[in-house]
Amino acid sequence: MADHEHSVLKHHEHLLLDQPLLRLPMELLRKNFRAAHFTIEKDTSAVKTMLKDTATLAVSGRASQQDVLKNLDAMISRMRGAKRKLAALADEEARLHLQMAARINHLDELYSIHSVDDVKYEAWSRRRLDRLLADYLLRHGFIQTAKELADERGIQDLVDVDTFVNMTRIREALLRGSVAEALAWCTDNKKELRKMESKLEFMLRFQQYIELIRTQSEPRLMEAIAHAKKHLVPYSAAYPKEVQQACGLLAFPPNSPASSAYVDLYKPSRWAELADLFTRAHNSLLALPSVPLLHIALSSGLSALKTPACHSLAAQQAEGASTLGHGVCPICSTELNELARNVPYAHHTKSHVEYDLMLLPNGRVCGKQRLADQAKKAGLPANQVKDPRTGDVFAVDALKKVYIT
Repeated sequence: MADHEHSVLKHHEHLLLDQPLLRLPMELLRKNFRAAHFTIEKDTSAVKTMLKDTATLAVSGRASQQDVLKNLDAMISRMRGAKRKLAALADEEARLHLQMAARINHLDELYSIHSVDDVKYEAWSRRRLDRLLADYLLRHGFIQTAKELADERGIQDLVDVDTFVNMTRIREALLRGSVAEALAWCTDNKKELRKMESKLEFMLRFQQYIELIRTQSEPRLMEAIAHAKKHLVPYSAAYPKEVQQACGLLAFPPNSPASSAYVDLYKPSRWAELADLFTRAHNSLLALPSVPLLHIALSSGLSALKTPACHSLAAQQAEGASTLGHGVCPICSTELNELARNVPYAHHTKSHVEYDLMLLPNGRVCGKQRLADQAKKAGLPANQVKDPRTGDVFAVDALKKVYIT
């Protein structure tokens, strides 16, 4: 009965890890719709204004036939441009719908599986593992490897390659010292970033200001002052400390002894901080986890198996003999012990232990029948038993019965 209970597949628990699989396409669809709506509103408003002005001028006789035709050509050209934009957005929407359908089908397959012992579950789990590996590779910049993995495993619709390619492109530009790409991204997502109260755009403008000051040339300093008035001073209420630093920075060149109070602003490491700030804003905007899904899955799995005994003194003393294999706790193995050290312990609502527990002289506990089986395999006499974990041999008389209350 207990084995059956453990083999039953709990679908809702499995889907906790797969929420971003559906949330990201939804966020991209929402963004695509906003872009289409903005294009329609902007271009139709402009065409209506041009049409009204042209009609007024034509009726009043202040515009020649040639001018009217020229304005009509401009309106037609503008609407054709809007049509091209909307066609591209429609193609993107269709692609996202296909991607969403593939992901729903992938998750729906899980609900047709009712036991972890089903062979279909192994195939489904393998596919999810491939997806988690691809997600990890994409987040760490191994774009080509992730693409090849997705192509080989046939999971192109389950992996968000384009999203992470764009993120990596902007992040690498920041690490190279360029803010143009990140500022363009901020412009495209201005309303959403404002709702999130993100300071990304301000910090990018602040970095532009620092780079202008760094040159110490007269034209650049004048440009820096104008830049501060336009992009920094309006945010003095929201970011008073940074704006004050920006004002004081004019008096302290990068290499002057008096600039120690501003030395952090001139550090090259600020570019890495900006890249991390952009990554956090990007992930938050698209409802992506801040860490790779593989880390979350691995942490959950390690935590589910970890007990206080896994990092006890006895476990550490036997660490050299611990390897992954039959009868060995995975967390106590040399491969996973250190990896699991900082994850929380497992929380079990039910305890499943052997019914015939015996206490060994070395402080370890093991079932009597399992000890007998180990002794038989080792060819020991009937009055001796062998610890399956450490290999120590003890007399049967030295064992004590364990009672759990």
